[in-house]
Amino acid sequence: MSAPFPFSAIVGQDEMKLALALAAIDPSLGGVLVLGDRGTGKSTAVRALAAVLPRIAVSAECPYGCDPADGAPHCDICAEAARLGPLRARDAAVPVVDLPLGATEDRVAGALDLERALVAGEARFQPGLLARANRGFLYVDEVNLLEDHIVDLLLDVAASGENVVEREGLSIRHPARFVLVGSCNPEEGELRPQLLDRFGLSVEIRTPTDIATRVEIVLRRDRFDADRAGFTRDWAGRDADLRAGLAEARARLAAVEVPRGVLEASARLCVALGTDGLRGELTMLRAARALAAHDGDRSVTEGHLRRVAPFALRHRLRRDPLDSVGSTARVARAVDEVLTAAGLVPA
Repeated sequence: MSAPFPFSAIVGQDEMKLALALAAIDPSLGGVLVLGDRGTGKSTAVRALAAVLPRIAVSAECPYGCDPADGAPHCDICAEAARLGPLRARDAAVPVVDLPLGATEDRVAGALDLERALVAGEARFQPGLLARANRGFLYVDEVNLLEDHIVDLLLDVAASGENVVEREGLSIRHPARFVLVGSCNPEEGELRPQLLDRFGLSVEIRTPTDIATRVEIVLRRDRFDADRAGFTRDWAGRDADLRAGLAEARARLAAVEVPRGVLEASARLCVALGTDGLRGELTMLRAARALAAHDGDRSVTEGHLRRVAPFALRHRLRRDPLDSVGSTARVARAVDEVLTAAGLVPA
């Protein structure tokens, strides 16, 4: 398999790279939706992310990548092995799995291993893409074009964190906790509201208009295509620094404090924007905390809240036919009004 384009070599698209980093620091954020023009590096960034993710410990006996340090194993295989003693651990890369638009439900959820059934007469489960993505990332390019029955499956699994397969005499349950990353061009169709709401963060990217930026993007891509191994080697040090930074941020995350004033400001912001439910506040809290950990800060500040508010809220706004500005501008306007009124002004 050819090496992906180095994450640290991606020019610009800072919003997208930061949102993916925050999701890597705190997977409970709920995923990232990348909205933008074709050919702006959406897929490149997601696939490059795999190389900068800190490695994880997985159960050596488990096909689903369960955490051996978990006190209550989530799958039957780990539960059985745990009865005999502590689970053996092995080092593994965080999975980043592509879900193709044409994938069948059997390929996504898993199904009976037909070859095993025909040769050995044994009913054995063949894990699908959801099993491979457990504790990692599941990426769907052109997610707005995904078939409805696959969307329904993803919604069920995302809500429960568990994949259930009951067919052809099989009854299988296994953990399927993953960060869902979707990319699409909004001009080619909208997402179902239920799926849109499941994404914790959303970012908007545009084709750069700065000539120097465009030239640098083309040069780097041309050099990569001419000598993939050499180009990857040249950027390996910076990718290693990113990986170390993400690992340190994960370790700091639990210790980051969130002042009540910041929580109240985020609640006022969601009320002012008319977002439905409380998922906006919860996502903003987690994203601001992950950003503080990313920046090496001990406490969430107004600055963190301002930076993550567009990520967490722009895709949760109701359409206002009387407001001609876009969702990002509406969030920015509300942030300035609400945080200033709350006494949280920029430094």
